Amino acid sequence: MIRVLVADDEPLIRAGIRMILTSADDIDVVAEAGNGREAVDLVRAHAVDVALLDIQMPVLDGLSALAELRRVAPSVRPLILTTFGERENVLRALSHGGAGFLLKDSAPGELIQAVRAAAAGDAYLSPGATRHVVDSLASGPAAARAEEARRRLQSLSERELEVLALLGEGLSNADAGQRIHVSEATVKTYVSRILTKLQCENRVQAALLARDAGLGPLDRTTYSLD
Repeated sequence: MIRVLVADDEPLIRAGIRMILTSADDIDVVAEAGNGREAVDLVRAHAVDVALLDIQMPVLDGLSALAELRRVAPSVRPLILTTFGERENVLRALSHGGAGFLLKDSAPGELIQAVRAAAAGDAYLSPGATRHVVDSLASGPAAARAEEARRRLQSLSERELEVLALLGEGLSNADAGQRIHVSEATVKTYVSRILTKLQCENRVQAALLARDAGLGPLDRTTYSLD
């Protein structure tokens, strides 16, 4: 079982999150906190795998709680949950060592998926947050990055390039599948191949490569790896 702590200052929100998470047969909500300080104390008292932290809480906010958890309980995987998608919050969460960033308007299935990914040691970014990260980090020596990115993309097939371009847009597997008329499972397979070929650890790194290479919605008349 994945043991989860839920921290949010609104009891109704916590109850809703608990209901969603406990509907999965491999997730158990073992503790709830109304502020960041309480969350840190409860993590110390329970064997928690994933801490789901609201970004705006009294006493200690979610980002501050995240930073403290990384010091006192480094094995715990913190996920930031918020109604706000501002770029600086996403970047701060990741820079503080968060396992992911999830918007509160995400679908229930995405919340479960994020907890499972965090517990497995993977970084999870809500598709809406991915675009913010890509836009923010795609700055610097553009020419050198573009040349290196295009070289690495030479290993991809045309279909894989098409899927990679959709990752650059921040689309989820389901949305990408609808765009190119294939199943979500098929997109997931393509994403796995892309990450392996490009030697990327996660979707965000692959999306950054797509941006660096200038890979938008694939049009072979305007984009060529030759």
